[in-house]
Amino acid sequence: MSAPQFIPVCEPLLAGRESQYVNQCLDTGWISSAGQFLERFERGMAELCGVAHGVACSNGTTALHLACVALGLGPGDEVIAPAFSIISTANAVVQTGARPVLVDVEPDTLCLDPGRVAAAITPRSRAIMPVHMYGHPAEMDDILALASAHGLRVIEDAAQVHGARYQGRVLGGLGDLGCFSFFANKLITTGEGGMVVTNDPDLAQRLRLLRNLAHGSKRFEHHELGFNYRLTNIQAALGLAQLERLEAIKAQKAAIGDRYNQNLGDLKEITLYWGRYRAGCEPVMWMYGLLLPPDRGRDQFMAELKALGVDSRAFFLPLNQQPVYDGSRLGLPDLRGSFPVSEDAGRRGLYLPSGLGLSLEQIDRASQAVRQLLGRA
Repeated sequence: MSAPQFIPVCEPLLAGRESQYVNQCLDTGWISSAGQFLERFERGMAELCGVAHGVACSNGTTALHLACVALGLGPGDEVIAPAFSIISTANAVVQTGARPVLVDVEPDTLCLDPGRVAAAITPRSRAIMPVHMYGHPAEMDDILALASAHGLRVIEDAAQVHGARYQGRVLGGLGDLGCFSFFANKLITTGEGGMVVTNDPDLAQRLRLLRNLAHGSKRFEHHELGFNYRLTNIQAALGLAQLERLEAIKAQKAAIGDRYNQNLGDLKEITLYWGRYRAGCEPVMWMYGLLLPPDRGRDQFMAELKALGVDSRAFFLPLNQQPVYDGSRLGLPDLRGSFPVSEDAGRRGLYLPSGLGLSLEQIDRASQAVRQLLGRA
């Protein structure tokens, strides 16, 4: 008997007008960093977030870096950020010469804990960078109030929350700048891609200048350092096609999360993150995440899942545990410290197959594999 087909952790589903729009780019020759799809995609993302400006760029990491540079962050400045996040959070800050100041996250959402943010503010603080984690909104009212009280800017990392809402407002549009990723596993994908959205026309102008090598008024004349962080019209064509059906994508993802919850919700020894709703918020189901029991080795569990034909991914390694920030690299900050919630999630967390093309049979088989390995089949 042949082994069951392997279930990948996430595959994009390009089921809208992607081919039509990409072929228009090919047919017209508009394949590089200008064109109607780029303009429409930027405008569409801005409208989604309820702001005036969208500035497309090459990926979510460059979106964060552009945001930091546009705000003028530099040596001596501090940016408060969660310890539990992808390394891009720290890198974007460090690349400006500023220093990330890490704080722990809330156990229920794995988002930045506002109470800990307040304690981390110093005279050097310039910005707060909440990361909306695994589809859940951070507690933005408290974060924005702290920022306002202390004269700080807010950079939202909305890479995982396309279309999620906080108190009726779409995430990415609440802070001074909102940063999105369009990597292949995101709700909207351009293969690689990113976007910064803002209501500030001066920041938008600055972002556009910086992403395009800081070209001056005269072509090939540069008066400051800029970056080649442009997105192509072809990539934007892919993104626009998915933006047009974002509500359907969100509903399909939510159905995947709901099915997993039905299958695994009785297992009290694991922690499930989908379905934890902060009052007044509408999360999105990006990846179906869970925490294993403390005595169950996560990496071994993932290997056993793979042997059963089910792919998975580990949660992020907390930033305070990243070797590059252990204080031994010349010129890089030492971010070591104690962040128990982040460290626990980084040690025990994984996510299961969550792609849009999953069948009910695949979700059920992945769920059954989890139950089997926990002795609860």
